[in-house]
Amino acid sequence: MRLCEKYGVDVEWHCKPLGKDVDWNGSGMHSNFSTDYMRTIGGKDYFEALMAAFDKYKNEHIAVYGPDNHLRLTGLHETQSIDKFNYGIANRGASVRVPHSFVNNGYKGYLEDRRPNSQGDPYKIAGRILQTIATVPTPGAKKKK
Repeated sequence: MRLCEKYGVDVEWHCKPLGKDVDWNGSGMHSNFSTDYMRTIGGKDYFEALMAAFDKYKNEHIAVYGPDNHLRLTGLHETQSIDKFNYGIANRGASVRVPHSFVNNGYKGYLEDRRPNSQGDPYKIAGRILQTIATVPTPGAKKKK
């Protein structure tokens, strides 16, 4: 922002500044996330339970993922529709993109939620992601005393 001020340039934070009818992807704030459990234990069963939780709470996620996201999440331009949830390996059109490395490493590593937009509050986004993760049991995890 300071650099823009210096050169008299304005920043447009809107997720679809050119409008929804322009053949353009829009502006996202893709959120990469992981937990210690996801990086060290993971597993396909845990991953599938996690994705089921993300589907269950899709509306709660969308509620904090930035205003006007309905203009961006249309199912076009490398997005999933705002009212649907899906995931896919290296799928840039999925709600959650799963890196090849995640699957190749025994379903361990990080994931990318592609739904948040450029006007989202990163603290609310991270908080919602963590709330959803917390609903999924972590078999084999060490319990804190």
